[in-house]
Amino acid sequence: MKGAQLLRSLVLDRQRVVMRMLSARMSSLQENKLFTPGPLNTTPTVKSAMMRDLGSRDTEFLEVVAYIRRQLLKLANASADEFTAIPLQGSGTYSVESVLQSTVPRTSDSRVLVLSGGAYGERIAKICSYLSINHDVLTNPADTAVDLEKLKGQLSSAPYTNVCVVHCETTSGVVNPVENIGSLVKQILPDCTYFIDAMSSFGAVKLNLNTCHADFLVSSANKCIQGVPGFGFVLARTSKLLQCKDNSRSLSLDLYDQYANLEKSGMFRFTPPTHTMLAFKQALVELEDEGGVDKRAERYKQNNKLLSEGMKDLGFEQVVKSKDAGYIITSFRYPSPSFDFDLFYDKLKARGQVLYPGKMISKDTFRIGNIGDIHAADVRHLLTCVQEVCQEMSRDV
Repeated sequence: MKGAQLLRSLVLDRQRVVMRMLSARMSSLQENKLFTPGPLNTTPTVKSAMMRDLGSRDTEFLEVVAYIRRQLLKLANASADEFTAIPLQGSGTYSVESVLQSTVPRTSDSRVLVLSGGAYGERIAKICSYLSINHDVLTNPADTAVDLEKLKGQLSSAPYTNVCVVHCETTSGVVNPVENIGSLVKQILPDCTYFIDAMSSFGAVKLNLNTCHADFLVSSANKCIQGVPGFGFVLARTSKLLQCKDNSRSLSLDLYDQYANLEKSGMFRFTPPTHTMLAFKQALVELEDEGGVDKRAERYKQNNKLLSEGMKDLGFEQVVKSKDAGYIITSFRYPSPSFDFDLFYDKLKARGQVLYPGKMISKDTFRIGNIGDIHAADVRHLLTCVQEVCQEMSRDV
C-alpha cells in the first residue's frame, strides 16, 4: 500500500513539474489579446490543465464533473435541494436550444414569449421557428433594456407557457433587469417557465436563481468563468426539470435525459469534452482564488471604466446609455461616416489587439469586450494602440 502511495505521489510530482514547464512556455508565447465576448484570453494554467488524457468513465474525471456541477450551483447562490447543474456538449447555443426544445410543452396551446433586444434574442426566436414552437417576440431597441410596462401588457395578453430573456445582450452591451422581469412573469403567470440566457454574464454578474425567479439559466464554459470552448451548462429548477421527462424533441439535446444519466452514473450520455472540462475545473478554482464573482466583477468594471474613459478621450461615443449598460462588453459608434472599420480592425490585429465588429443592424458600431484574462495594463495598452492606429488612419486620408 505504501509503495502504491509513493508511486502515485511521484507521478503527481512529475505532472506538476510538467505543468509548470508548460505554463512557463505558454507565458512566453506571443498571444493576441481578445477584447471579445468569448472565446476569451485564458490563463496559462487553464491551458495547461488540458494537457492530460482522462477516460470519460475514469473515476477521476467523474469527480471533475461532480465538482463542476457543485461549483456552478454555488456561483448561482442555488441550493442543491432546489436546483441542479447539467453540463452539455457544444457551444452555449446548444444548451439554449436544449432548454427550449425540452421545456416547452408539446401541446397546441403552448406559447413562448421571447424578449429580444438584439441578435441573441433573435436567435432564440429562430430556434423556436425551427422547432415549430408557437412564439411571440417583444422587441425593444438594441440600445435599451426591456421596457417593464410593455412587458406587463404583453404578459397579460396571452397565457404564455415560457418566457425567455437574454441577460447581457452582447449585440450592444445592454444588461436586462432579470430580477424585475422574473418577478413580473411570476406575478402575472405563476406557472410560466422563466428562462434566462446568461451566456455572457454568469460568473461576473452576481445572480441568485431564487431572487431572479429563474427556472432555467444557461451559460457557457468560455465566457466569464474563463474556460475554453467545448460545452455549455444549464442550471435548472429540479421540480420544473422533472416535468420535462419524455418531452424532448431531440435525442442529443434531451435535457431531462442528460440530467437523469448524470444523476444515475455521474456520466454524460455521449462522449464528453474531457480536456475542456479539465480546463474548466481549473478556471473555477482560479475564479475562487481571485475572490469569487464579486472580485472578478470588480476587475471587469475597472477594465470597462478605463476603456470607456479612454475611448471617449479618443473621440469614440458609447452606444448604450449608462442606465442600461453593463461592464461585460461595450459598443462604440464610428467616429465619422467615412470611418473604415476593416482597416481599423486590421491595424489593431497586427498589433495583437482583437476587437469585435458590431451586430446592430441600424447603427455603424463596433464592440470591445472587458472580460477574460484581461487586466488594467492590457486595457491601457489597447488604448495606446487605438490612438496610434487613429493617427495612422488620419495621415493616410
